[in-house]
Amino acid sequence: MTRMWIGALCALLPFVAMAGEGRLLATSGATSLEGAAGGGIMPWAVLSGYGERGEWGADAFATRVETGDYRLDAVGVAAAYGNRVEFSYARQRFDLGTLARDLSLPEKTLSQDILGVKVRLFGDLVYDRLPQVSLGVLHKRQRDFQIPALVGAARREDTEGYLAASRLFLGGAFGYNLLVNGNLRYSRANELGLLGFGGDRRDKHSVLKEGSVAILFDPHWALGVEYREKPDNLSFAGESDWSDVFVGYFPNKRIAFVLAYARLGEIATLDEQNGAYLSVQGSF
Repeated sequence: MTRMWIGALCALLPFVAMAGEGRLLATSGATSLEGAAGGGIMPWAVLSGYGERGEWGADAFATRVETGDYRLDAVGVAAAYGNRVEFSYARQRFDLGTLARDLSLPEKTLSQDILGVKVRLFGDLVYDRLPQVSLGVLHKRQRDFQIPALVGAARREDTEGYLAASRLFLGGAFGYNLLVNGNLRYSRANELGLLGFGGDRRDKHSVLKEGSVAILFDPHWALGVEYREKPDNLSFAGESDWSDVFVGYFPNKRIAFVLAYARLGEIATLDEQNGAYLSVQGSF
């Protein structure tokens, strides 16, 4: 199924809108770690690409997060039609690094596939009195379940949902454009799902809060912060909430770069997992 999904998205790329002129630069955001359009560690209500009504838009991205003890790589594609519905796919690979060496673990990496759908329900990021509000669903499947099962994960795959609201206030921050986004996520994923779903401590979905604020100093540069609440389902280790400070550079509507300092806290018994985040996105 995953190969069919990727193939369908890639087949659309020659036909998507070539960075539509109607939507403002950077209003499609970047691509989150899970493949949906938005910030770095969380999605926003915006949709991928710059396509408008009757047009396709699409993104392809690659992201790396380095903490010193761990490394996370994510790649994927997303396509949206009519600025109304988005389909996405992401593959994540988590290098266990220090933990794998110290504990002689049977696997040195964990990986998962994420299929996503996001629908804009109402509102508009800029031109409506109401904020843009979107509903998203992510289906995640852990590909290397031996270690998650050993540490108490209850299941290999799961589906989660989120409700996102985004608003761009023109001149809202001392004359600069201000973007505000808030999410509610319904999830039981352990470390995004890389350590499975549910656990020996808790095997129920939690309602989790996420938020981000960004200032666009000009059409090409953005500076912002993000926060993501995490569940705590496994007794073998705590799971910290995530946050970051990011800089986004949008030289044109076809490419974007995001550099961040991410504070990820405790991951799989190792504390102070903070480090660099770099993402590159191409839009079509």
